[in-house]
Amino acid sequence: MCLARGELLIGGQDVLLGQIGGQPFYIGAAQFEYWRHTHLIVDVVAGHGGMFSLEGPLGLRFLTRSRLYAAEEEARLPPVGRGPTE
Repeated sequence: MCLARGELLIGGQDVLLGQIGGQPFYIGAAQFEYWRHTHLIVDVVAGHGGMFSLEGPLGLRFLTRSRLYAAEEEARLPPVGRGPTE
């Protein structure tokens, strides 16, 4: 889901994966542990996504694809950041 900045409280259990369009992209720590060896590709396509997501009224949705990292790719990954701790 895409939320306006400030609408999602980020905490120590959130992992910053990177940025999409200059905006931070977070994933929960438990999900990150499951997906940490996976390259996630996020696209925006025509269609209807989550009703609370910002792209919904525009007739768009997110489509996430994935593939496992090759060992040499995984070795080059930078460390991930955590959200602020309370």
